[in-house]
Amino acid sequence: MSNDMPEPEKLKEIMQVMSDTIPELLNSITRVLYGAKEGEEYGKAVANFYKALKDGGMSNEEAFALTKEYMGNFNIANVIGGAARGAKGPRED
Repeated sequence: MSNDMPEPEKLKEIMQVMSDTIPELLNSITRVLYGAKEGEEYGKAVANFYKALKDGGMSNEEAFALTKEYMGNFNIANVIGGAARGAKGPRED
């Protein structure tokens, strides 16, 4: 049986790098997704998406449901969760 676990000192070093790097990475992603200008563009994109669905003949309820799903695709938690699931393979509900 092989021991694939890093030595404690190496593990401590890895965890330190992660604790220094990941929070700033998340802050950068959040700024990109939720900055003032980005938020305005996001709002326009959502409104255009909803309008296109309505113009295509969907009911208010159908357009709202799809728009809500569309908006969820830009949620930071969903983006990160999707990336993490992608690394592990599809999630089975």
